[in-house]
Amino acid sequence: MDDRSSLDAGGGRQEAAALREALDPAERERVERTVADLLDLLGKAHAMAVLREFAFADGPLRFSDLEDALGVSPNTLSERLAAFTEAGLLHRRQYDEIPPRVEYEPTERAEALFPVFGHLHRWAVDYDL
Repeated sequence: MDDRSSLDAGGGRQEAAALREALDPAERERVERTVADLLDLLGKAHAMAVLREFAFADGPLRFSDLEDALGVSPNTLSERLAAFTEAGLLHRRQYDEIPPRVEYEPTERAEALFPVFGHLHRWAVDYDL
């Protein structure tokens, strides 16, 4: 077996199918709706790039840190940060300072998503588009 065995879609697919089948219909509907909502959120322009910055950061990030790293328009970045905050993925902390300082840090919910970036990087080592 080569290194790609760690990316075996069959194992993950079988595990997901077993989990899905084990859910009662109401819970299954809730889970599928939550996944769809998450994918809608993550599918917005630059959303994954914003979360990636938090996944590999050593601490909270400021708006200007993200703006410099991503080159995203301020309006788009502001919208993504607000959406992630509203969804409970980021915590926004504003300090009473001059000039104003605002920091964002990932919540436990966001941190639970961060292994996805490791999987994507592992996939990119093995495959090209």
